[in-house]
Amino acid sequence: MATSYRSLFRTPEFTPLFLGSAAQNAAGTVGGLALGTLVYRATGSPLLSALSMFGPSLAQVLGATFLLSGADRLPPRTTLAAISLAFAVTTAGMALPGLPAGALLTVVLLLGLVASLGGGVRWGLLNEILAKDGYLPGRSLFNMMSGLVQIAGYATGGALLATVSPRACLLLAAALYLTSAVVLRLGLTARPPRSAGRPSVAATWRTNAVLWSSRPRRLTYLGLWLPNGLVVGCESLYVSYAPDSAGTLFACAALGMLAGDVTVGRLLPPAVRSRMATPLLLLLAAPYLVFALHPPLAPAAGCAAVASVGFGASLVQQERLMKLTPDELSGHALGLHSAGMLTMQGVGAALAGSVAQLASPADAMTLMAGASLAVTLLLAAADRQGRSALPPVRTDVTSGPVRSGSRRGPRHGAGSA
Repeated sequence: MATSYRSLFRTPEFTPLFLGSAAQNAAGTVGGLALGTLVYRATGSPLLSALSMFGPSLAQVLGATFLLSGADRLPPRTTLAAISLAFAVTTAGMALPGLPAGALLTVVLLLGLVASLGGGVRWGLLNEILAKDGYLPGRSLFNMMSGLVQIAGYATGGALLATVSPRACLLLAAALYLTSAVVLRLGLTARPPRSAGRPSVAATWRTNAVLWSSRPRRLTYLGLWLPNGLVVGCESLYVSYAPDSAGTLFACAALGMLAGDVTVGRLLPPAVRSRMATPLLLLLAAPYLVFALHPPLAPAAGCAAVASVGFGASLVQQERLMKLTPDELSGHALGLHSAGMLTMQGVGAALAGSVAQLASPADAMTLMAGASLAVTLLLAAADRQGRSALPPVRTDVTSGPVRSGSRRGPRHGAGSA
């Protein structure tokens, strides 16, 4: 790969963005486990526990519909720092004793609405500060950081929950969010927005329509959202599957995700990497079929680790998405990816929790895994059909190979429906 991980940290603004995101990830890990445990202890409900951890994702669809134009139209430093600060204040508020589960879930959904803007701003800024060949290794490094932070965060959170209350862990998470806000505010420079104009619902809808108008982009978005979200539904049941050992399952899943990101981001050559999206998505779901046997903790943790290697598919799909998208829409496009993915994760958690209420967590995990496999195979078939339907390539002696019956233009416009 042309860009090394070491050279990324010599790029101005990369390090504070990386460190601020690491603190935010640590806060989300510790706080999410604490909140899920708090709600499960209070209600005994797998559904409410899953929603408390992954419910913020459900609000992402509202952000993608109404707020996402701000990803390219707001100053990145101020926006990212303000989002971390908002999370710090509200997470500290959730630690107050006596709050009913309904109030906690309401706050969680509001946080998700705020967070829906953060993904587009963060990844658009990353795409802006790195060279053209730097986004994939940069995003790979962020994913590796996320995996390491989750391993440490879930292990630490599990240990803390055995000795202190979930509310104390929520206060720790609030402090980490505050740290993130300070690092981002002091470490980033005051860049102007990438696009002119004010954020608006109309601008969000117009850009969403442009991005959705291309068939290759549509299939890429669906591949990023659906299989991932259904498998996260499996993960959302760790607390109800193993109430006293959920931290172990989450840590092993994070370890597998780290291995997948290292493999895809550093070890696979580009020609091989471009063909790995579907195999990795199949790996993401298949190990969870073992949960039909209700395995004990050790094999369950092994299945979680092996399956999470498949999350490396998102790097392959994001690389394709950036090749299909004009630079001036990169923040919005990545924000739509992030918002849609997190929305589907929230939907997956809600579906899995609902099935677990009627059957068992293990049965629900098996069902969600089967659904993810089916969706992956359908999307792969649709992609093959679309590629085979393209007109044959002819040679134009003045301008090189072009597709017959098409107009030459930027590569992000190819295949528009």
